[in-house]
Amino acid sequence: MPSSPTQDPRLVRVDDDWLRLPNPWHVPVDICAAEDVPIESSAIDEILTVLQTAGTLERLGGDAAITRVVLTPDLHKGAGIPIGTVLRTRGALIPQAVGNDINCGMRVETTSLTADDVRPRLDALERRMRHLFFEGGRRIALTAAQREGLLRDGLPGLLDAGPPPNDGVWAALREDERHDRIHRARYPTTTAEPFRDWITSAGGTSYDSIIGSVGGGNHFAELQYVAAVHDRQAAYAWGFELGQVVSMVHSGSLSLGHQANADGMDQARAAWPQELPVPDNKIIPMSLDERSATRRGRYLDALGNAANFAVGNRFFLSLMLRTGLAAECGDLTADLVYDAPHNLLWRDGDTVTHRKGATPAGGYEETAGGPYALWGEPVIVPGSMGAASYILRGHGNPRSLASACHGAGRRVPRGAASRANDKELDAFLREFRVVTPLDHRDPKVTHRADVLAAWRRDLKQEAPWVYKDIGPVVSSLHDAGVADPVVELRPLLTVKG
Repeated sequence: MPSSPTQDPRLVRVDDDWLRLPNPWHVPVDICAAEDVPIESSAIDEILTVLQTAGTLERLGGDAAITRVVLTPDLHKGAGIPIGTVLRTRGALIPQAVGNDINCGMRVETTSLTADDVRPRLDALERRMRHLFFEGGRRIALTAAQREGLLRDGLPGLLDAGPPPNDGVWAALREDERHDRIHRARYPTTTAEPFRDWITSAGGTSYDSIIGSVGGGNHFAELQYVAAVHDRQAAYAWGFELGQVVSMVHSGSLSLGHQANADGMDQARAAWPQELPVPDNKIIPMSLDERSATRRGRYLDALGNAANFAVGNRFFLSLMLRTGLAAECGDLTADLVYDAPHNLLWRDGDTVTHRKGATPAGGYEETAGGPYALWGEPVIVPGSMGAASYILRGHGNPRSLASACHGAGRRVPRGAASRANDKELDAFLREFRVVTPLDHRDPKVTHRADVLAAWRRDLKQEAPWVYKDIGPVVSSLHDAGVADPVVELRPLLTVKG
């Protein structure tokens, strides 16, 4: 593995240029980052705190343990556990190692349009996308049966719950939507009761403000084009061509994920043995034994519901992009390349792999029997707003727990980013087209200095200069044997919530 640039004295070199954080529990902690990819010292501090959970698991008894930690190149500070952390446990699961935005993930589709078809229509597309995403244009009508079908049985449950109306973005639905190109189209649940209020929110068929939302922060919906092909055979097999327009969506479970994680934290606290002190780091595991079975089941149902919702939400966001493109550029076809999760857990018997801000990067073994068996799992790594994104193919590297980073990763905290130089933002906006709920060119808005200041502050927090350079991050994945680039994508238009 490439060596890390950090000079933190707590890091010790081990074999194959991996680095290990010393800790009294002897948990292997491997950092996969090239020399020019910075790693925040605050994220290292968080990992040292996380490792205290190994001692917590020892107190639970049995054979519960943290067996491995992998830190991906986009590692940066999170809430208790850094973004970009892969955590494998035995005999326990840890809700905080999944986080609030359960099944935050990426969805990529190829289209039959080219960049030359789209560029002349960008002004009209900007207006169209603002209407679709922020001004009530999406019109996603759902029955209570469809909502429950989605939460209980994922995207197949939604589409099997009754004929969709030929209205709003439903009209962009294809009869042959691919479920086999979703990492998991259905997450197991036994009930959708945790979200009964959303299911029955308006009685019969209704619209709401949740489904079809991009979300905040680094979430986006973007039109891109294929700027470079790095693996011709894989690109051809996956449907990519130079100059082709591609849609990319980054979003998750929104308020449902926050509710599910909050309930998981409550269940973990309630299941914690009363005779043991609450862990100092406030990271509370749930054992996999019978003592916590009922409470653990409640959390896993809510997690599954939120994960299923996230897959459906990304599906509708893609339909919204299809709808806008068709309205302004004419008829098109769109084919799913892959839908990949970030914030989830995977259980295999007594072992649980948690990914928080990290994506699966399976190889031949993990993709056997599916459409990517000859190539390895598609790995979607977006750059910052306005920068390139990459599609790679995974190798199932056991040293990385078959995982890769889910983006470039922040290098400037949000607070500091919001105070950045206005000239940088102005230069960026002259060169790049970003669609937000606010049209900053609207005469009704231009004289509102307070509104514009808040809008500019939010954009600065997601501007390119607050994120790491995507090039070295992708090189890290290649050099580490985690994943190899297939295509490079460049943005045409980005929708930000």
